[in-house]
Parts: sequence; C-alpha cells; structure tokens
Amino acid sequence: MLNTRLHFLLLLPVLHLFIHSCAPAPETAPGPPPVRGFWLTNVDSDAMDSREGLQEVVRLCEKWGFNTIYTCTWNRGYTLYPSPLMDSLFGKPIDPRFAGRDPLQELIELARPKGIRVIAWLEFGFASSYEEPDGGHLLRARPKWAARDTAGAIVSKNGFQWMNAFDPEVQSFIRQLALEVARRYDIDGIQGDDRLPALPSTAGYDSLTVALYQAAHKGLSPPANPKDTAWVAWRAGLLNQFMGTLSDALQAESPGLVRSFSPSIYPWSKYEYLQDWPTWVRNGWADEIIPQVYRYDFPAYKKALLDITQEQLAPEGKALLAPGILLKVGEYVAPDTLLQQMVGLNRQEGIQGEVFFFYEGLRERPAFFEQLY
Repeated sequence: MLNTRLHFLLLLPVLHLFIHSCAPAPETAPGPPPVRGFWLTNVDSDAMDSREGLQEVVRLCEKWGFNTIYTCTWNRGYTLYPSPLMDSLFGKPIDPRFAGRDPLQELIELARPKGIRVIAWLEFGFASSYEEPDGGHLLRARPKWAARDTAGAIVSKNGFQWMNAFDPEVQSFIRQLALEVARRYDIDGIQGDDRLPALPSTAGYDSLTVALYQAAHKGLSPPANPKDTAWVAWRAGLLNQFMGTLSDALQAESPGLVRSFSPSIYPWSKYEYLQDWPTWVRNGWADEIIPQVYRYDFPAYKKALLDITQEQLAPEGKALLAPGILLKVGEYVAPDTLLQQMVGLNRQEGIQGEVFFFYEGLRERPAFFEQLY
C-alpha cells in the first residue's frame, strides 16, 4: 500500500502537466477593430454646411466600410460647435458659418446608430489663425498669448500664425477646450494633430519662455539658432509635459475616451514643430497614433512607413498605429494604383487600418473605396 501511494504521488506532477497540455487555451478578449477612417473638414468642402450633407457623409462611411470620422471642431480661432468657453473669453461661441446649428451634435446623432465612431479633431491646436499677420481675433484680444520669433514678431509658418504653447494661460485654454468637448458631447475621442501639441521651432523667444530657459540654465539666454539641438530638445520637453497633463486630464474626465494624435513624420516633426511623439506613445499618453505619412509616390511612402514601424515604435506602439494617407489636397487626388500600393504595404506590415485625408477625395475614387474594406 505504501509503495502504491508513493508511485501515485510521484505521478501527480506528470498528470498535472498532461491535463494542462490537453486543456484548451484560455480565450483572450478581442482587441478593438482596426481604425478605418477619414478626416471631415470645413475647408474645400461643404459637407458640414447642412444636416443633409452630414447624412451623405455617414451614408458613404457606412457603404464603404469606414468605422471612424475625424470631424473638425476647432479651426481658425473658432469652434464648430456652440462653445461656452469661447463665448465667455472672446464673445464668439461658434464659427459664424455654423451659427444656429451644432454640426458636432448632428454628426454624433447620425453616425452613432450606424456604429460609426465620431472623434473631435481639434485641427488648429495652438495655431491662432491662417494668413492673418496679426494672429486673428484670438491674438487681437490677447496679444500676450502670441508666440514670438528671434525678431520679436508673431510666429508664422506655412501661412499659420501661432499662440505661445509654453504660456500656462494658453495651455489652460487649449486643455479646457478639449475638456469642454469631452464633457458636453457623447464623443468617442479627441484628436490633436500636427498643431496639437506643437509649435514651430522658430518660437520660444517671448519674454516668458526666455525667463523659463534662463531659470533652468543659470541665467543664460536661449541660443540664437532656433534649430540648436539642445534648445530644440528643451522646448520639445516642455510640450511633452503639456501632452502628459492633457492626456491625463482627458482620461480622468472620461476613462473610455480615445486619445488620438496625428503628428507630422518624426524626426522632422521634432525639429520643425517640437513634436517628440514617439515619447508620447512610450509614455502611454495616446490610444491611437496616426502619423501623417503624406507622400505623393510609393517609394517615399514606403521609406517613411518603415522608419515608423521598424525604428520609431516598439511592438506595443505599433499596435496603436494607423497611418495617415494623403488622398486629396487642392486639385491633387491620389491615383488608385498609388492608393493600392500604400494600403498593400500597410497590410504587409501587419497594419489593418488607415485614415485618409480627406472626405472629398472619397467620392473621386469610388472604384477604389468600394472594394477596400
């Protein structure tokens, strides 16, 4: 009897391993579906000008298998929804073009029943205006909010004028704008892009930022060269700090809210606009990362995408990736063959979704989108 019991005890570990090897593997919860979206703009498009126009947007979105609409909500110093914050600070509750309506709420009401996500795209971010040398109505009302270059002029780059993204008042304004949308709307997410958080690297020569730099550098003034490597890194670090507080605030306000960001291509993004976005991903501040891989030919697209997937993102970051593809700008519309090549490379890299800029291009390439998803 003793020997029999001893043999049984010796066999227990073997039986345990056998039973567990034969048992089915535990089921894992499915991840979120791949992002398949497009940007909806109020520029070069009249789709947002009526509820009927938005109905057509949603109809095509559903017909062609898209699941996400990134809709402009902040453009040229105006919100595209009635904003109590903008009304209290500037007496301008909404872009006059949309007075009497709430395009954001209309789109949510139309898209949500179809299972389509709506993400509020804060397009202009820290930019105050476009082709208004004085910075538009925001900087006319609050000139101290202006970003300044080495000559003391309002920072202007590629036609955009900029607020000082290092100013605590400006940071608070942008953060409150994002939180206002999160609080007031049943929205799926908030998106910043190549202007949020961002600032041209020519900025940083206002008195406030100079004082911050001097306090951290034993009284030394910032380098006269805006592209000085250490000076770029220091200012990018300030934007990273803001990014962390913005991300945390959005998560605290609405834990299920998608924090989506669509920056420029790195490292160009850092040296031109102080966007150190690989750090954002590493720190867990983004739920989606949609770099603007805007290229006009396939070799350039391939190089940019492989830089991202092979060098800039760790595997866990790659899981958040949906490349931004340039579909239409001005008179240019990407040809079907180029679109097929770009999407094909995405799939080869294990990327199952992408976001197209922008909506109006969809209708000019129906043959491609009818078979894409």
